[in-house]
Amino acid sequence: MTMTPLSRTVALDPTRNIPGVRRQGFPDALRAEWIKFWTVRSTTWSTVMLFVLGAGLTVLVCATSAEWLASGEADEAAGSFVTWGMMFAQITAIVLGTLAVTSEYGNGMIRATLAATPRRGSVLAAKALVLSSTLFVAGTLTAFAGYFAGNWFLENEGVGVALSDEGVLRAMFGSGLYLAGLGLFAAAVGLLVRHTAAALSAVLALVFVVGNMAFLLPGTWGEWVAKLMPGNAGSAVATPVSFNPQLLDPWVGFAVFSGEVAALLLVAFVVFRRRDA
Repeated sequence: MTMTPLSRTVALDPTRNIPGVRRQGFPDALRAEWIKFWTVRSTTWSTVMLFVLGAGLTVLVCATSAEWLASGEADEAAGSFVTWGMMFAQITAIVLGTLAVTSEYGNGMIRATLAATPRRGSVLAAKALVLSSTLFVAGTLTAFAGYFAGNWFLENEGVGVALSDEGVLRAMFGSGLYLAGLGLFAAAVGLLVRHTAAALSAVLALVFVVGNMAFLLPGTWGEWVAKLMPGNAGSAVATPVSFNPQLLDPWVGFAVFSGEVAALLLVAFVVFRRRDA
């Protein structure tokens, strides 16, 4: 079969280098995702709210619980409270992870993104790296801020928690790791459903409602279902002493959570590659 000049042009590899035009690589995709991520107001406001909820509520609960903890009547350890606010900071991490993906589908920007960077794997990897690094840094700094400010009230009552105590330093960095994982989990769901409200509803319900209700399931199988739910498996790494003794060990649970996030991201990537923008 003889190819016409037009057919030969169409058959050219679109990724071939064109003279005078620099081929877009992963650093370009990463730079573009960074700019898009930080030039929308939702990112700034979500990050601010993450800090306010995470650090602010930790300080508040430590201030109001210090005397009760010191009285000896408390049935909880002081270590359970020094990252207490991070439970609510999870909400902002989920919102940020969802919007990092669904906002582009809502305003049509995804078409421009894929036109500039046709390799969808690079686009997804860049989004994941920008999102997870932001949430890790913000989550870790928030956890430390809440700890130092909240622990001041505990120390005044003689029940302070030192950074050298078992699990405390792990919980500081674990808070950042857990929020980064939650953001990626929400981003994967957002990539699958491509709708902000639907993705937020699904992830929030799974983490905060279904995860807690799963403990009502009967028998050993019900206990393991509850332990393996994403929010339950990953959250233990973010607190020195968990309120729920039925959870998996912190690093074991986080490994399970990481596997769940990785599996969901893989499914989202496969769908992302095969589906039109």
